[in-house]
Amino acid sequence: MIGKVSIIGAGNVGATCAQRIADKGYADIVLVDIIEGLPQGRALDMLESAPILGSDAHIIGTNSYQETADSDVVVITSGITRKPGMTREELLQTNANIVTEVTRNVVNHSPNCIIIMVTNPLDAMTYLALCVSRFSRSRVMGLSGVLDTARLRSFIAAELNVSVEDVSACILGQHGKDMLVIPRLTTVGGIPITKLLPQETISKLVERTIGAGAEIIGLLKTGSAYYAPSAAVAQMVEAIVLDKKQILPCAIYLDGEYGIKDSVISVPVKLGKDGIEQIIELELTAEEKSALVSAAKAVQELVKTIKL
Repeated sequence: MIGKVSIIGAGNVGATCAQRIADKGYADIVLVDIIEGLPQGRALDMLESAPILGSDAHIIGTNSYQETADSDVVVITSGITRKPGMTREELLQTNANIVTEVTRNVVNHSPNCIIIMVTNPLDAMTYLALCVSRFSRSRVMGLSGVLDTARLRSFIAAELNVSVEDVSACILGQHGKDMLVIPRLTTVGGIPITKLLPQETISKLVERTIGAGAEIIGLLKTGSAYYAPSAAVAQMVEAIVLDKKQILPCAIYLDGEYGIKDSVISVPVKLGKDGIEQIIELELTAEEKSALVSAAKAVQELVKTIKL
């Protein structure tokens, strides 16, 4: 049975994500936006590409939530994007208001769906969606880890001139400056990068990964990243709709795991048709645990400033 995926926000991330899912053909797609004509036009353009791509997925664009009813997965990309010089914190209250309204509409029409948050600041918006939806934590997650690890994997592959498929990266924590990159658990063909690269090079790759989003914003001047984020979301959606039981790093609510309670950060989880089916707890050093706790506290402080 083909799945149903609704994407709220027909901007670059939302529309590109819709195209990636439509290409695979495993789900019908509803693309929603408040701008009249935008989701309809983009959805029609994608639908007309289906015969060329060999996809029988149906896609519609709408300004209403009614067409999203009974979705299996809802991806929330709505919100303003970060502009040059803007911090994630400055995005907070505007996007919090948007995410609150969107989440309420999503829940009203798809009470059994799984929510994937993309809107920044990612960790805080995931926490907010969990509170507003009142869903179990297994059904609300954020994008961050899949995107962050993909960025690091691409940098490592380029540095060592190897296939990205042979690179596995380990990143936990907050999506942003407090992300925790763990080089000893980041490997190429099963070999830790600590044995393949000098510490100076590793440090540069880590710093570039932390600032990857800002680097793209600085280059584009008038936009932000969407190819890699949309690919990351599509991978998460596919793992859920196709019940792949795939281990992916996602932003989720922790309730004692890693010694952290009442915060949302990225950790590895098993994704399947029920959403988060298992939280994977890695063995961390004392220093790594301390950094992870600090990241969780940073998210908690951010959440406190949201006017719920």
